[in-house]
Amino acid sequence: MINRRDLVLGSALALAANGATAAQAHHTSKYKNFKVEAKYEPQTVRYSMSYTAGTIVVDPKNHFLYLIERWGRARRYDVGVGKAGLAFKGVASIERKAEWPRWTPTRNMIRREPGKYAKYADGVAGGINNPLGARALYLYKNGRDTYYRIHGTTQPDSIGRSVSNGCIRMVNDHVIDLYNRVPLGTQVVVL
Repeated sequence: MINRRDLVLGSALALAANGATAAQAHHTSKYKNFKVEAKYEPQTVRYSMSYTAGTIVVDPKNHFLYLIERWGRARRYDVGVGKAGLAFKGVASIERKAEWPRWTPTRNMIRREPGKYAKYADGVAGGINNPLGARALYLYKNGRDTYYRIHGTTQPDSIGRSVSNGCIRMVNDHVIDLYNRVPLGTQVVVL
């Protein structure tokens, strides 16, 4: 359980490590001045569940992603997750990583909302207007692409909500931080 002292200390350390709370990664003009509240910056927290250091644990119910650092501690990020019925659940591994990745909606996304996604059936080049944002970590299970990703977003105000088509989205600066910390083969557990 997190006590007030650890929470305050963790927040202070996160601020010191990250400097200003303004999101620095490229964002669309709508969000160019987007600021992350200090309490939502990545921070080291107590984490009592037993996972090997380096494992990513996603808690969709509470909108957190944890990168396990050592027993009892993890780096916590706030995330946006999939709408009810669209989210991945289980264990996967990161088998591909991309900077400013290309995005193509899945066939299911186009089928569910053709007016919104059919025009992107050929894909969208990487860049600030791409829905995958600055980085993407591709989740595979048993050697097969799950079509679920941990990625940045063009809508940083969606963090902390269940609004995506199933992927785990992060503020661009935060996904860049995570991307730089995890290698290919990293295990991801989505509760």
